[in-house]
Amino acid sequence: MFKVAIVAALEREVRPLIKGWRLVQKEYDGRSFRFFEKENFVLVCGGVGGQAARRTAEAVIAMYQPAIVYSAGFAGALHASLKVGEIVRPGRVVNASDGSSVALNGSDGVLVSFASVASPAQKAKLRESFGARAVDMEAAAVAHAAEAHGIALGVVKAISDEVNFELPPMERFVDSEGRFSEGRFAWFAAVRPWIWARVFRLARNSGRASRALCVSLRELSVEPSLFPGRVHPPGSI
Repeated sequence: MFKVAIVAALEREVRPLIKGWRLVQKEYDGRSFRFFEKENFVLVCGGVGGQAARRTAEAVIAMYQPAIVYSAGFAGALHASLKVGEIVRPGRVVNASDGSSVALNGSDGVLVSFASVASPAQKAKLRESFGARAVDMEAAAVAHAAEAHGIALGVVKAISDEVNFELPPMERFVDSEGRFSEGRFAWFAAVRPWIWARVFRLARNSGRASRALCVSLRELSVEPSLFPGRVHPPGSI
């Protein structure tokens, strides 16, 4: 029944999309996952980072046997031409840690998956090293899971931070399971007025990115073949 699976990091990225979807909580490999179901689609948010994304992709593949799995969520711009809210459907995903890559049917160049939140200086290095247009943390891990199971892959990302935007120190609020503590981050920011401008801008940008991402993902429910994907063995491209 479930032909399309969508793997995201955080529910706040896809909240406008999953409003009204059926929530089903299931256990897989000793962990609990919140699956959102609607018709032929299932969406699951597994947390921030490659390890969390790989675990989540393995779970949704094992439990739903989809025909295609999408990595969806936010990405950072590596070029000044990319603005907040723009959608990126890459033609290739590269894992920055080992250089392996996956080719897709997208037309938006290279997306590089990096192990941490990229600063403007790191973005410049990633752009130069991989010729990438955007950076995320999860797509390569989802790609490896899809490739391991012979399942087609799609990637849909929305730009949430532009090339020169210095993100607040988000990673210290992500635990070992990839969960982001909004409460701890809010308290951290509340007592540091010198970062309020960045935090407010981040919230505004995230809202724009989320709305754009969900509009793009809704098109899948009309015609999934709009964003077809295919998987090549890592390093073969």
